[in-house]
Amino acid sequence: MDHLIGENPDLWGVILDGPTIPMKTATDGITKIPKERKEWNAEDKLAIQNNAKANKILICGIGPDEYNRISSCQDAKAIWKTLQTAHEGTTQVKKSKIDNLNRQYELFRMAEGETIQDMHTRFTSIINEMYSLGEIVPNGKAVRKLWSVLPET
Repeated sequence: MDHLIGENPDLWGVILDGPTIPMKTATDGITKIPKERKEWNAEDKLAIQNNAKANKILICGIGPDEYNRISSCQDAKAIWKTLQTAHEGTTQVKKSKIDNLNRQYELFRMAEGETIQDMHTRFTSIINEMYSLGEIVPNGKAVRKLWSVLPET
């Protein structure tokens, strides 16, 4: 998605801030109301195109199960929030997941009868999940942890 946003940074704004709706001042001189389509200028048309592009980028990047989750969303901001909540959870859930992963990391040991490869795969899974939630374990620390749990044999 980064390369698409690099081509048009306004798309990320649409995803984070919501769609741009072309507005005009009402006859009272104070109230803002949506412009009719025939009143749109080039800038308004570009904003509407960006709304559609942001939606399309998010929808095209997901599978059918995800689509069912976001099919009722009206704009890219709502799609993004729904996907974030589905995959990361709320802030409280995310913190709980991070706490649980930190506990798994700290208590990590090689299971009896487990191969080094299986242990490494299990450890990497914990580290990657922590990373996906924004919790970074420095490589040196992870390597030291792995060395500390290896059997002497």
